[in-house]
Amino acid sequence: MEKNLPACPVETTLMLISDRWKVLIIRDLLGGTKRFGQIKKSVGNISQKVLTANLRSMEESGLLIRKVYPEVPPRVEYTLTETGYSLKPILDAMVAWGTEYQQKRRETEKSPGE
Repeated sequence: MEKNLPACPVETTLMLISDRWKVLIIRDLLGGTKRFGQIKKSVGNISQKVLTANLRSMEESGLLIRKVYPEVPPRVEYTLTETGYSLKPILDAMVAWGTEYQQKRRETEKSPGE
């Protein structure tokens, strides 16, 4: 994790989840433990390298746990920590705001042409 946290709590939150991929990873893991391939498929157009970097960063920040099973081929699973799950209200608020915004945009786009 970062050596020094910002003085501003909003900045601290953004430091942890500001990358769009991290928010989508958290969204997916709120439903439970997932394997790397499941996350990659669900998140969408993300490279393996970028996904790996984001997962490592989130692990270092204490947002998720990476569990490696001693199998061939290796099986790796990712699970949110309690801290990671505590971001749920933030994501719920983002869903509510985004839904409302989309509805307003659709209404605005329909109105001028009528």
